[in-house]
Amino acid sequence: MGPLPPLALGFMGLGTGYYIYGGWEFFGIPKENSERVSKVIGQWGIWMPGFMQFLAGTYLFLGLTVFNAFQSSPVLYMAALAFTSYGVHWFALGINKYYNGDTTVDGYMAIAFLWISITGAFVFFKAADYPVMILFILLAFVYISDIPASLLHSHMWIRVKGFWHLVTGTWLMYLMFAAATTFALGMHLPL
Repeated sequence: MGPLPPLALGFMGLGTGYYIYGGWEFFGIPKENSERVSKVIGQWGIWMPGFMQFLAGTYLFLGLTVFNAFQSSPVLYMAALAFTSYGVHWFALGINKYYNGDTTVDGYMAIAFLWISITGAFVFFKAADYPVMILFILLAFVYISDIPASLLHSHMWIRVKGFWHLVTGTWLMYLMFAAATTFALGMHLPL
């Protein structure tokens, strides 16, 4: 068996972040919108989706470029781009939430991340990796809903974004399970 890419780590981190942010956006729990809640949600955003994806993406990029570890799977270049970009993006989102900053500009950021989502869906479709292609399609729905949610501060669009966070978080947990069981046990769930 060759080098093992840290896919489960990135999926777990983003999925956890999507559950936390999505639950808060969709269900409105916790109900209070206080500095205390912003700090807790911000910290989770920095560490789980931020750090874990950044770590997975950096590991993949180093494996692809410096150590030639994943040359048999060049589609991991797209995974490295996505994990690293989404990780840094979550650092910014988490810090902004921690300090209770203005989220309006997140709508413009969402345009760029919609492009990464479309690119990922295309790459994984061409690679016939349909479970990961589905992930990128779900990510596109997150960012499509994030544009009006952030620019308009619309409660309806915030709930829609929360819905897509929860759906995508659930798919990410499946992908984490599939990656972990494939690499650790030799199972072969679609990944």
